[in-house]
Parts: sequence; C-alpha cells; structure tokens
Amino acid sequence: MGLFAKLPTSDVGDLALLHLQGDAQPPDTTEMRASCLPAEWFPQSGVQLTWPHAGTDWKPRLREVTDCYLRLAYEISTDETLLIVTPEPDALRRLLQEKLPRRCNDRIQLIECPTNDTWARDHGFITVLSQEGAQLLDFQFNGWGNKFPSSLDNAINRHVYASGILRGHYTDCLDMVLEGGSIESDGRGTLLTTASCLLSPNRNPALNQPAIEERLCHLLQCRRILWLHHGQLEGDDTDGHIDTLARLCPGDTIAYVSCSDSRDSHYEQLKALETELQAFRTLEDKPYRLVPLPLPDPVYDETTGERLPATYANFLILNHKILLPTYAQPDKDKQAHDAMQRLFPKLSIIDIDSRILISQHGSIHCATMQFPQGVVQHTRQL
Repeated sequence: MGLFAKLPTSDVGDLALLHLQGDAQPPDTTEMRASCLPAEWFPQSGVQLTWPHAGTDWKPRLREVTDCYLRLAYEISTDETLLIVTPEPDALRRLLQEKLPRRCNDRIQLIECPTNDTWARDHGFITVLSQEGAQLLDFQFNGWGNKFPSSLDNAINRHVYASGILRGHYTDCLDMVLEGGSIESDGRGTLLTTASCLLSPNRNPALNQPAIEERLCHLLQCRRILWLHHGQLEGDDTDGHIDTLARLCPGDTIAYVSCSDSRDSHYEQLKALETELQAFRTLEDKPYRLVPLPLPDPVYDETTGERLPATYANFLILNHKILLPTYAQPDKDKQAHDAMQRLFPKLSIIDIDSRILISQHGSIHCATMQFPQGVVQHTRQL
C-alpha cells in the first residue's frame, strides 16, 4: 500500500494529486497538497470508536447508548476497518459477536485501554499525510477546557500506538491543547475553525491568535485559517466546535447550520455566522458554495430541561456513505438528508437516531475519528 504524489507543473505551488492504493477509491480525483491534513472525504483506512461503559457518564443510559454504538459499529465495519478502544475487551468481543454479522466482526479490532469518556473525535490522533508517510499527531486533550476528567482519555493515543495497529510516525504535540472537532480541513491548505474554541483561555492561555495560527499551519501543513466568530449552540460543552456549525465539503463547498425562525434563540448568531461564511473566499479568491442545513427543533435534557446542542452538521464521511445524525423530527430530518444527498450524490446517506448521543452533548462526528488510507493495519482479530 503506497503513497504517491504527482506534482503539477503549473503555478499552484505545492498542490498535488495524491492517490493511495487500496480497497477504497474516492468518487472523484481528490486534489490536495503533497503534505497536509487530509479532508475527511479523502480515502480512509479505518475509523476509531471509544466504547461507552459503566465507568463513564453513560452509566444511567448504558443500554440505550450501547445500542447506538452497535449501530455505528455496524455501519462503519461494513464499509472499512473499525478500531474500538475499550477497557472491557472480552465482554465487548462477546457482545459484538452476538449482535453483528461475521463480515463486520472480521473488520473490527479491539484495543484495551482505560477511558474517561467516549468522544474519539477530540482525544484521537490527528493524522497528517506527507510523502515521508503519515504523521500521527498526539495533542493534549484536557476535557474541553478542564470541564471534565480527561487524564485517561489523554493517554489513549499512546495505548493505540503501542498496539502496533497504526502505520505512521508518532508525533508528540502534548504541549498544545487541540481537539479534532475544533478544526476542518479541505486538504488543500485551508483550515476552518472558531475563535470561541481555539482562543478559549482554558486551552492554550499562553498562545494568542497569531501564535496558534503559526503552530497549526506548521503542524497541520496548512496555508491559512478561516476563523468564525459567531454561532455557538446552547448546551455545547466544547465552546463552539466547528463540527457542530460548519463543515468543509468537496468542490469548495461549506455546509452550515441555518436558522430561519426569528423566535429561536440561535437566530441572530446563526445569521451572523452565515454572513461570515458569505465573506470567505477560496485560495483562488472565489466565494464558497454555501449549503444550509436546518437547525433541529429544540431538544431538551429530560432531567434539567437544558437545551441540547442538536445539529445535523455533526455527520461522518466514510468511504462510501455518510452517517447523518437525526432527532426523530421527520420534516427536519428529511431536509437534512436531502441536502446531504445533493452534497454527496455518489454516497449513501445513512440516517442514525442520535437523540441518545445528544443527551451527553455530542453526536456522530464527535464519537468517531477517521484515519486516512494506509494508516490502519488490519489483522483479523475477533
């Protein structure tokens, strides 16, 4: 399995066409830099889940969330290799063998590791590709600004790397706090993020915006960062992760959360976010194609009455399908499904009821972390 780059002779500098040999093929040629943080739609070799257990905040609703994770495991493992981190590998192996077909179990690999929580997007490796191979960047995870215990989750990447399942170079970035849900990459040199998260004083208080930009552009091999300053959702523990608000998509497209109800408390902030997006320009100085996703009707915590940060922007792109969170709202769910099908006409859009996930303030993208093709080494295990 090899990494190849065809460097162009035009004036686009270090842009390259990268193709990775293997089972998965992209629906179209993927243009990206020769060294970059790849876009999520770049061909993948696997996805990580960190499984819920009774030692997490999921304990009161463990059966419900386990059913949801089984659905995620099924959809992922029918498409590509699934890596699951769990402190209870024997019990989980028995559950997966009971609930999932053999073809899925053949693609699942378990790694034993103690965990605080389940949000793999934010404690998982961030993988940068280059002609020298994959760089597995291990940033510090501090529980979204020291809001929750995180010491076990902050050590997960070292356990995963020690297992030998990943092909790549471990890169220690633990002197900087960064969560995967806080950044979006188009694979061509542009990152999209939010000021409310990356400039939070509880993450990297010694770094101002220029210093953060310098470090991220160096570590993630990007040219520029587009900053959003509006749009945080109520109930969001992350201080405004970009993957709850706006997502980079193929063809210089941004899918974003839109609110048309002036009575909703999010209306003004999401309109301001839309205005910011309209002002952004691509590297070729063209406007982005903007695709609105509906804001779900309010979803509330059953115990506290707090509004939860339900969003359709928290979808996961796989090699052949999109896993789309839904919230038992037929009209809004269909609007979001249809918008995603227009965005990704060659992929299957799989709706997954995510009400249990949003009860702990996360959704599908938050629960997963993808690895580019050539990184996960599959060895039959279950």
